[in-house]
Amino acid sequence: MSTGGIALLLSVTPHRFRGLTTIGTIVFILDLILFILITVLIATRFILHPGAFIRSWHHPTESLFIPTFWLTVATLVSNMQQYGVPSSGPWLLVALRVLFWTYTACTFLSAILQYHLLFTGKPHTIQSMTPAWLLPIFPVMLCGTLASVIAGSQPPHQGIPIIIAGVTFQGVGFLVAVFMYSNYVGRLMSFGLPSPDTRPGMFIAVGPPSFTALALMEMANDALIIFPHTFILGTSGLPTAQVLKLLAVFVAIFLWSLSLFFFCISLVATLCSLRQMNFHLSWWSFVFPNTGLIIAAIDIGTAIGSEAILWTMSGATALQVGIWLVVGCFHARAVWRRDIMWPGKDEDHDE
Repeated sequence: MSTGGIALLLSVTPHRFRGLTTIGTIVFILDLILFILITVLIATRFILHPGAFIRSWHHPTESLFIPTFWLTVATLVSNMQQYGVPSSGPWLLVALRVLFWTYTACTFLSAILQYHLLFTGKPHTIQSMTPAWLLPIFPVMLCGTLASVIAGSQPPHQGIPIIIAGVTFQGVGFLVAVFMYSNYVGRLMSFGLPSPDTRPGMFIAVGPPSFTALALMEMANDALIIFPHTFILGTSGLPTAQVLKLLAVFVAIFLWSLSLFFFCISLVATLCSLRQMNFHLSWWSFVFPNTGLIIAAIDIGTAIGSEAILWTMSGATALQVGIWLVVGCFHARAVWRRDIMWPGKDEDHDE
């Protein structure tokens, strides 16, 4: 999902150079290859070890990372829109529409099932609370982000329901995340910071407000394209899409500030323990949530015409690509040394 996030970021970064789209396409293809490879390997694990699939759903830690499958699917579908639609026929628009509604149904049902299992399984304590508790609802929230990417290219009679669904499920995901934030801040106040190795996971909290901000702004942009002049009954004198655009910009700034707060808290906590940290899969949280922070800022900068914001985010894009490469190298090193992807070394450890 982090690789897909980088491909998406490269497709929207404001200051471009010749070949950047090609680089983004290569990263997207790499993301697709990694997705297929990892999915096959995980499926092989479940086939070779009967019962492992069910145990994963019931494990208090490992189960929290099941939704990353759907997060990867969301980035793949988004990149299909960004890199595939400009060079493909209308069949891809139909395929994206089908994928959106399938993704929406699957992620919502998956979130309901997973939270039911978490509520009825091994009790959790506030001391053990991490932002990973947000992950089951994260894919549902990205329905709005996905809608914001594909709705503008759809026919109006298809795109408008996609926007309505996007707002609906983005709202569900964000509100559940807000409820979780109270537990998260309470845990930090009562028990202090997480262990150094898992502190990068604190960046997960950056995701919900930033992805909600960018989803609202992009859906408002799509509304300018496909909404009729008046969409809400009883408001015949008001251009619906323009009102949505105004609201989206200021709400996005409001939400982005919360993401910035969690980013700064997570950054300081990570820097303070940098020398004590060993690689953990949570290191990928350096990439995906912060990608949403950057894209949301790009949308805000574009909306208010701020070149300062746009140039800053262009620099942040380059930095983010560098972080992605560094985390990838540390991941490969950890696999080679058997520090991860080994029995009891990952999220399948006993608590």
